[in-house]
Amino acid sequence: MVKKLSAVGFESDEITEALAWLGGLRDVADSAVTCPSTDSMRVYTDAELECLGPEALGFLCFLEGAGVLTPVLREVVLDRVLAVPRAPVALDDFKVLLLLVFWSLDEEPDALILDELFVDDEDRLIH
Repeated sequence: MVKKLSAVGFESDEITEALAWLGGLRDVADSAVTCPSTDSMRVYTDAELECLGPEALGFLCFLEGAGVLTPVLREVVLDRVLAVPRAPVALDDFKVLLLLVFWSLDEEPDALILDELFVDDEDRLIH
């Protein structure tokens, strides 16, 4: 895989970061994340807020409020966002991270959520 990525123009440090990120995703997906109690409230740390930025935080809250993200899935997403070397994460990058987390856990978001993750707002048709 490294040779193929290098052949299409990725730098070795980018490849190393991406593979480490994917390895961390596999480790988090394989570990048991404790499910918070139903009456608990998530308070984000300053580091989490800085890594998320306002757009990604708003989208994360939207998905959680819509019942798409369980508290456990939210924690996996936060873990992977914190592993991104650049902060804050851009909304489009955040959406890609969400998809990677969903797919690594064999989760399939519904069609409307997939539309939110794939379609740019300016390309969206309003009926």
